[in-house]
Amino acid sequence: AREKLEHIIDVLHEPHRGKKKKPRTYRQKARKAYLSFAKQRKPKGKKIRKAIGKQLGFVERNLKIISNLKEESSFTLLTRQEYRQLLVISELCRQQRRMYAQRNKRIDDRIVSISQPHIRPIVRGKAKAGTEFGAKVNISMVNGYALMENLAWDNYNEGTTLQASAEKYKKRFGHYPEAILADKIYRNHENRQFCKRKGIRLSGPALGRPSKEKKYLQKQMEKLDASERNAIEAKFGEGKRHYGIGLISTCLQQTSETVISIQLLVMNLERRLRLLFYYFPQQFFKTFSEQKFAT
Repeated sequence: AREKLEHIIDVLHEPHRGKKKKPRTYRQKARKAYLSFAKQRKPKGKKIRKAIGKQLGFVERNLKIISNLKEESSFTLLTRQEYRQLLVISELCRQQRRMYAQRNKRIDDRIVSISQPHIRPIVRGKAKAGTEFGAKVNISMVNGYALMENLAWDNYNEGTTLQASAEKYKKRFGHYPEAILADKIYRNHENRQFCKRKGIRLSGPALGRPSKEKKYLQKQMEKLDASERNAIEAKFGEGKRHYGIGLISTCLQQTSETVISIQLLVMNLERRLRLLFYYFPQQFFKTFSEQKFAT
């Protein structure tokens, strides 16, 4: 952010070059302070806080310089990308200053990328990557076809989307599903009550202690539901391995959402082609055998 602001100051001061003295940005001093911290292998909390405070001071100073240059040089000198970066950095500076003053590490809608301010950190706790960045997509599967239920860039609880997904199913097919094979996070009290009112069977163990007669049947049903639900986990794996759904390289929010939607569409088309390829030979040989028998 500091380096981008220094470039914006250079652009705004260019018309007054040789006429007025250029404002001092202390860029060499700021760069030296950053490198002295970045070269440390395992800096402690006090050193991290001190380094952040220094860089925040340089960024806020540059923002004040740009505010003063605005009276002499119009923002029309900036490109669309530079002006967008200036707006993002202003909000970024406000967020970081608030976290620095309150001594905490979180804030709503925290910006972690200047080029992609819509991206949010999502803590997953995985061994490969504890924190992931990107869109969070909820999909449902009906007869092997993947349907997008929700797409958001903020972290949210997936359990809150089950009722909306059931209503979308009714809107698409005219009735509620017979059963919903969901993960544990969806089996909260509100979703159980909703499925009970709508006559939908929600997978998973029922509340309370089952009787001896029902215990065996319940375990068998849970095992069957879990095996059928593996299809949706496999669909995510298929999308990441063969369709690049886990490697979105577009930058804009709208473009990224469009790419994800197209990838799901292609996955469904591929399944349709596989089904046609499976049924066509059967129908062909069936018709051929009937004609041969008739002759």
